[in-house]
Amino acid sequence: MAAALGPGEAAAAAHALSLPAEAYGNDPNVELMWAMRAYQHAEVYFNLISSVDPKFLKLTKADEQIYGDFRKTFGDLKIDVLDPEELKSEPAKEKWRPFCMRFEGVVEDFNYGTLLRLDCSKGYTEENTIFATRIQFFAIEIARNREGCNNAVYNSAKEPARA
Repeated sequence: MAAALGPGEAAAAAHALSLPAEAYGNDPNVELMWAMRAYQHAEVYFNLISSVDPKFLKLTKADEQIYGDFRKTFGDLKIDVLDPEELKSEPAKEKWRPFCMRFEGVVEDFNYGTLLRLDCSKGYTEENTIFATRIQFFAIEIARNREGCNNAVYNSAKEPARA
């Protein structure tokens, strides 16, 4: 999608994405740019966990803090296959909000929208993807990497293609 933008359009898009949300109403062009950025992030991340053993990945400078706080706050959250209600319901939001806010100023763009896979053994498809904040993405994906949940993606990418 972004490849279709010329240099001037790409620069304008980058500038638009740096402005505060209050500068926009529900501008469909901005929503499209955000969606493109989220998709590109998802594509890069999936390629990364497909080519590098996930247990060795470091996603942020604060991985230790994120993982520790995540498991302290959400110790029983099932992360291999997420239930969207555990992220989006009102009770879940009440629990996630203070967790997320702890990373303001610690993780750059902690509250940006990001795509998150529901079932970590599968790729990004419309049925397997939800919209989450970047800190939710980091918390869940750091846990998935450390706890071996993303090994299925890495191992299947290493298998030779079958004819």
